[in-house]
Amino acid sequence: MNIRVRFAPSPTGPLHIGGLRTALFNYLYARSKKGSFILRIEDTDQNRYVEGSENYLIKALNWCGIKPDEGPNTKGSFGPYRQSERKKIYKEHIDKLINLGAAYYAFDSEDQLKKYRQEDEKNGKTFLYGSQNRIKFRNSLTLNLAETKKALEGDYVVRLKVMGGAKVNVNDEIRGNISVSTDLLDDKILLKSDGLPTYHFANVVDDKLMEITDVIRGEEWLPSLPIHKLIYDAFNWNLPRFMHLPLILKPNGKGKLSKRDGLKDGYPVFPIKFKELNLGFKERGFLSEGMVNYLALLGWNSGTENEIFNMSDLTKYFSIKKVQKGGARFDYEKACWINQQHISKSDVKTLMEQKIVKEILEKVDEVKRINILNLVKNRLKTLNDLKNEIRFLDDPQDYDKKSVIKLIDKGPVKIMDQIIILLNSDIEIADMKQSLFEWGKNEKIPFGLIMQTLRLAIVGQLSGPDLFQICALIGKDVSLKRVQKFKTFCLK
Repeated sequence: MNIRVRFAPSPTGPLHIGGLRTALFNYLYARSKKGSFILRIEDTDQNRYVEGSENYLIKALNWCGIKPDEGPNTKGSFGPYRQSERKKIYKEHIDKLINLGAAYYAFDSEDQLKKYRQEDEKNGKTFLYGSQNRIKFRNSLTLNLAETKKALEGDYVVRLKVMGGAKVNVNDEIRGNISVSTDLLDDKILLKSDGLPTYHFANVVDDKLMEITDVIRGEEWLPSLPIHKLIYDAFNWNLPRFMHLPLILKPNGKGKLSKRDGLKDGYPVFPIKFKELNLGFKERGFLSEGMVNYLALLGWNSGTENEIFNMSDLTKYFSIKKVQKGGARFDYEKACWINQQHISKSDVKTLMEQKIVKEILEKVDEVKRINILNLVKNRLKTLNDLKNEIRFLDDPQDYDKKSVIKLIDKGPVKIMDQIIILLNSDIEIADMKQSLFEWGKNEKIPFGLIMQTLRLAIVGQLSGPDLFQICALIGKDVSLKRVQKFKTFCLK
């Protein structure tokens, strides 16, 4: 059997990383089984539609290396792949359910339903429109044929007819058997008054007609699983396999990671920016490989000690059996660490093609760019860190005060005099380290003190990449001027 999975986002704004992880797990599952990954746009909720969202979704998936085998912009035999273009299909299937007696027309107004809802709330009950009370509402089960025909001239919805007094049992590959009493279920609306289907109905019909074999989606859809099972049963269709992924939790406290959490604490929750409103991982300096790697670890474990994977590795190791049931807590620092590993492993010529890198190195001598990246790339958690890491290219405007205070009583001027001698000599910068080591040994001056003095003179602080490589990049003349400047500063 050819495995077929789908990712079915709604074009209502930027793609949250929770949705992106769902897409990724579907993609990895399909690739690991040599199956097909389908992109379907669920755009039946026109009130929430946001212009530009569909193009954004496709662009975000492409950046992550998640490329559909079928979808709105990809040829396939099961289209259309936008639900708004499948109205005729849904109408045919709604009519079939009504003829089967598995669904019915309902004509209740919002005001009428609100009244019943408020009454139940007043009595401490949860309002349900279902087997126990549908007979008191205005629908085709309580009206005669003439009344129903007349009522169909106005607004109406179509509801699923859920038979009471039964159990719905359905298996989830991650969570096991799910069992719910039908007495606790609503007669869910399948077709809205605007003629468009609800998610519950459209996704079942589309999954069947597109021959989806495995439904991998977020845990938030788990309560809907019994309803979907009943719709499959009403059509006498076989169910696909269901797999509900754990939630991505906020870093601290309880609850699902939200857009608000990212805005409040200053980390991205989208892969790429949406319009000009929200910066994504890409704009924060993440490689797509780093972000995808981290996302895969949110709720999944390879079963190995390794945490660094490219897409090929993930495809090799991915198994739905290794997906956890419990929520996965988002950790931005861990994401940055994983991204750092990918930057470190990247070829510098590839890094040079990144927009952020191009912009930061725009004014740097082209001849030096590759050497600079080779020097600092292991230090970059994100590509944006490059701006700070190449500050050594500029003459330090100030010096770290605490470090200078500690150094000043240890005789840094003598050390700088020797460094000046070496910089004025014919000795190569690459050989200076050994010369300074031997000189310090003879003068009984700790080599660490010599290096601190030189680093403060060259970059103004005690952290940074290899010092002698920095000196080689900026050249002897510039290095000499900086040491002389620091000597003058220390003598004041």
